[in-house]
Amino acid sequence: QVQLVESGGGLVQAGGSLRLSCVASGRTFSNYDMGWFRQAPGKEREFVAAISWSGRLIKYVDSVKGRFTISRDNAKTTVYLQMNSLKPEDTAVYYCAVVDFATRISTGSWGQGTQVTVSS
Repeated sequence: QVQLVESGGGLVQAGGSLRLSCVASGRTFSNYDMGWFRQAPGKEREFVAAISWSGRLIKYVDSVKGRFTISRDNAKTTVYLQMNSLKPEDTAVYYCAVVDFATRISTGSWGQGTQVTVSS
């Protein structure tokens, strides 16, 4: 099992930026594809972005393309989500997880999440 701890959320005005971090521990981080998901109030959790174990392959949900950037530092066992040009509809609890890169489905544990609130 991989343990995950997210941080970096907060309150930001529309158009602003935040950088989320997810620190992993417990198993060999560099073996796993990683992803970010989010869950807005009253909605189901949705896929946001994924990055392969090597960092060479990346995919995003269409609504964040060009605004969000996923990256990872295997030496620090950390995956990041840089979020720019934030919109009120990006408001959600953001989670990282081990994922199957092809299916975008989480295959392991979830962290506790970090709240992102974008004001208009």
